[in-house]
Amino acid sequence: MQVEQLTTTVGQAMEGPLLVTPKVFGDDRGFFFESWNQRRFDEAVGAPTVFMQDNHSRSSRGVLRGLHYQLEPEPQGKLVRCTAGAIFDVAVDLRRSSATFGQWVATTLSAENHQQLWVPVGFAHGFLTLSETAEVLYKASGFWSKTCERSLRWDDPQLAISWLPDRMNGDAPLMAEKDSAAPGLAQALAAGDVFA
Repeated sequence: MQVEQLTTTVGQAMEGPLLVTPKVFGDDRGFFFESWNQRRFDEAVGAPTVFMQDNHSRSSRGVLRGLHYQLEPEPQGKLVRCTAGAIFDVAVDLRRSSATFGQWVATTLSAENHQQLWVPVGFAHGFLTLSETAEVLYKASGFWSKTCERSLRWDDPQLAISWLPDRMNGDAPLMAEKDSAAPGLAQALAAGDVFA
């Protein structure tokens, strides 16, 4: 397993999110890889991590899910992977005390590259489906909580996330109403809906 830190669009290393690339063994029969190993993951993130639930979604091309996060007392870290198709996966730093507050990192996760993105507590997470369909599985370190759940506006100019519009053929993304009506970073900050 190889683990690497991601950098923001301004070239600054972001502490927290990690790109996990498993060692894949393949031959003419197919492939095998270890998708989860508690000991190796704990070593990679530097702390024991307990996952409370696994989630599985299927989305069509152009579906944008997010940006989602949960506040205390049920915050969630997420280990995300795409098992069918491909997604553009984004993590936004919502830790006020962080040097990278309000900045984002992104990577393409696919069934082909087998990579996973670790999105720790303190970050909003979202993805855009790039393939005809995509199936995304993620382990969550906390239970889902309606009262703790928040959404952040996907196209907030303050965040300036590059959602790869060229891959959407100029079409607007398909999304849930709660996501399209989500507040921007300034509103979330004013409401106290960010992390310390």
